[in-house]
Amino acid sequence: MDEITLLKRKAVEIRMDLLTMIYNARTGHTGGSLSNTDILTVLYYKIMNIDPNNPNWDERDRYVQSKGHSVESLWAILADKGFFPKEELKTFSQFGSRLIGHPNNKVPGVEMNTGALGHGLPISVGMALAAKMDGKSYKVYTLMGDGELAEGSVWEGAMAAAQYKLDNLIAIIDRNKLQITGSTEDVMALEPLPDKWRSFGWEVIEVDGHDIEQLVEVFSHTPSVEGKPTMVIANTVKGKGISFAENVGAWHHHVPTKEEYDLAMEELSKQLEVLV
Repeated sequence: MDEITLLKRKAVEIRMDLLTMIYNARTGHTGGSLSNTDILTVLYYKIMNIDPNNPNWDERDRYVQSKGHSVESLWAILADKGFFPKEELKTFSQFGSRLIGHPNNKVPGVEMNTGALGHGLPISVGMALAAKMDGKSYKVYTLMGDGELAEGSVWEGAMAAAQYKLDNLIAIIDRNKLQITGSTEDVMALEPLPDKWRSFGWEVIEVDGHDIEQLVEVFSHTPSVEGKPTMVIANTVKGKGISFAENVGAWHHHVPTKEEYDLAMEELSKQLEVLV
């Protein structure tokens, strides 16, 4: 089986794991976790230089999930990679669990507690600047939601990244065009989004956020311009992978019913069957 097919299979498996977590916990951000799964799968299984056996390794690449509410895909991947036992996924959002509804740095593999939107990029700017100052070669990756871009701190971080020529910083926008209160273009219009980031001094790359091959190609060649931070605008579909959840705003924080869960798992199982 070729590498791309293996990554596609892994993404489907992660969707099944995160959906099971949300169904069992009766809480979670379903739509956004499904939309970012392909991005995280490529980063964690192909691109980033990390070691689950040594999560605090000084030379590791850093990942900061700024859209912290969509943590379920991250928990599923960290467990699958061996940062903590997969059995612990059953405790998601239960009393006393460290697998709470946002990234928690008490869990190996998590760099920062996030969830207050607009914080991930500025934090990542600091990490990337520290790498430059210390002469380290690691890269810093951060994932933002498109609704998050209404936060002013994002644009302060954007200016600072360009000012300090942080070409070791790769930011990603999960551009699914939906946020909790509706369409991003109705709530706080973002377009022309690529032009805005270019005007702030960033190298901008647009990609299909569900095309594994495209994602591998893009992330394998970042940074693409010396002296400039990279912005990857990943065009995605909220609820990706489950036909009746795709592009449906109500699935932002929707917990599937028993019938919906069974139908979704059936759809995902069929997707696995054809990936051979």
